[in-house]
Amino acid sequence: MTKDLDTESRILEAAKRVFIRKGYAGARMQEIADEAGINKGLLHYYFRNKDNLFGAIFEEAFRELAPRTVEIFESDEPLFTKLEQFIDRYLDFLAERPYLPAFVIQEINNNPEGLLKKLAESGFQPNPMKLFIQIQMEIQKGNIRPVNPIHLVVNLISMCVFPFVGRPMLQQILQVGDAEYLEFMKMRKEVILDFVKNAILEEGGGSRE
Repeated sequence: MTKDLDTESRILEAAKRVFIRKGYAGARMQEIADEAGINKGLLHYYFRNKDNLFGAIFEEAFRELAPRTVEIFESDEPLFTKLEQFIDRYLDFLAERPYLPAFVIQEINNNPEGLLKKLAESGFQPNPMKLFIQIQMEIQKGNIRPVNPIHLVVNLISMCVFPFVGRPMLQQILQVGDAEYLEFMKMRKEVILDFVKNAILEEGGGSRE
């Protein structure tokens, strides 16, 4: 039996929809097969198990994210324009794949070697060195406060990722449904950028553009 690319693509798209609804842990192969309109045996023929299926989705997602991230890190845009682009694209990426952050944390705890292997296979190896140097130059010019570039980028990523990891808890605390939470996430883009600017800009120095 020869694998058909159209069937494989249909399975992957169906799996994404199920993972969005149920998360990685809650998704079941039978539900994915039903979503794709195929029998479970055919699903196992293509991907064998849920881990292989999710691995294919994971690699596809990060193959898409890698060039976006590299483009931002390597660009000659002003620092805050670059940070704004990163926040905008990263939040959009996660909004389309809300199941990824929880899976990554689960893999960090249970299978860090496997996670690193998946990242390597996806080609996700952006080099933030140019961004780090740019931050150091802005510090030397007196435009921003002295900050550790690594901590700044880690803080930025953390502020983007946590609302997706903690979504069930936050929705319960805020008493909002899915549609309202998505609007909340759209607002996060401006909130995060303003927070970073207020945290690192020297008073009277630099530009907020």
